[in-house]
Amino acid sequence: MKVKPTPKNGGVLVELRPEETQIPAQAVSTEPAFKLQKILVPVDFSDCSKKALQYAIPFAKQFGAELILVHVVEPYPLVPEMAPYDFENLHDGREELRSVQTTVSQQVRSSASLRTGTPHLEITEAARELDADLIIISTHGRKGLTRRVFGSTTEKVVRFAPCPVLIVRERERDFIHHNPIFPRSAN
Repeated sequence: MKVKPTPKNGGVLVELRPEETQIPAQAVSTEPAFKLQKILVPVDFSDCSKKALQYAIPFAKQFGAELILVHVVEPYPLVPEMAPYDFENLHDGREELRSVQTTVSQQVRSSASLRTGTPHLEITEAARELDADLIIISTHGRKGLTRRVFGSTTEKVVRFAPCPVLIVRERERDFIHHNPIFPRSAN
């Protein structure tokens, strides 16, 4: 058996000798190229994060992985104002996270974590603590002044993540079929 690179598309050509009828079994690996056991998906309950979940569920099914849903509540307002923190947001986040996790767990093994703090720090720390193999996160695709003022949580997660990150953009050519378990909200 000879294996030669092909000039097109970076492929290989396998040539068998006349006495060989098939590729030897030891040459074909049945092991997957990589294993995913835990996939972390940050959720903020927006259409974007629901789209990231729509990507994460087939990944989890294909690899038999657990989905770990993480919702981060910021303990302070995003704009500099002197207002007390509304703890009802924490309760609402907990209820909504429980609802999403219940829906997801009907299809794949899942768990959920509610954290308080700076989103990118909490997401990367959760990935580290929970030994995540992959983070699937969405991005809103903000540009200009909004992005400069608030920064991009997704960019910061990519920068500090302890594992690979798959970014799902709000508007892109999808390679998954629409999943009706998370209908788009009418905004």
